[in-house]
Amino acid sequence: MASIPLLHFTPKTSFTPRLLPHPLKPINPKPLQTRTRIQTQPVSISAGYNPIPATDRLISAVAYFLPFFNGIQYGRFLFSQYPSLALPFQPILPLLSLYRSIPYASFVTFFALYLGIVRNESLNKYARFNALQAVVLDVLLVLPMLIQRIFSPGQSGIGLKFTVWMHNGLFVFVVGCFIYGLVSCILGKTPYLPFVTEAANRQM
Repeated sequence: MASIPLLHFTPKTSFTPRLLPHPLKPINPKPLQTRTRIQTQPVSISAGYNPIPATDRLISAVAYFLPFFNGIQYGRFLFSQYPSLALPFQPILPLLSLYRSIPYASFVTFFALYLGIVRNESLNKYARFNALQAVVLDVLLVLPMLIQRIFSPGQSGIGLKFTVWMHNGLFVFVVGCFIYGLVSCILGKTPYLPFVTEAANRQM
């Protein structure tokens, strides 16, 4: 009997088609970057606010009496022409008389402010700066008097008129700086005086 070769049939495996990725489309696309709003929290102003101590405000306010007492002499022409202008200064006349009765009071007060306050680094910078402004203002008030003594503009004519205008202008300037500096120091604010603050900043 002829042998018939057995045919071995291997079952076909199930074919699962595999989808290839599109060549233009990345396999792992990066997530789109979206704009995010950065919410800034408001800065608390009160957290960084340091009030000026009362002692520093008192020292700063008292320092401005030096240029005021030394510069009130420039108002003699206004006081003689308008006597009513002297009425607001009546309350401080006893203090002014005491100041002028002490020998070398202006000289001693000047160096006391400069050496005891301005150069004293243990004090607050606020008090030192205001004392320095008072010292600079006092020095500026001495210069017109020196110029007047050197050039001697005379007691009549254009020389006298120039002296009167200079004295009146200096008196108004001194009183304005004194009131502004005094009120600012009482409130704990820094006064910025024209021609004085810039010179004081260079020395700090």
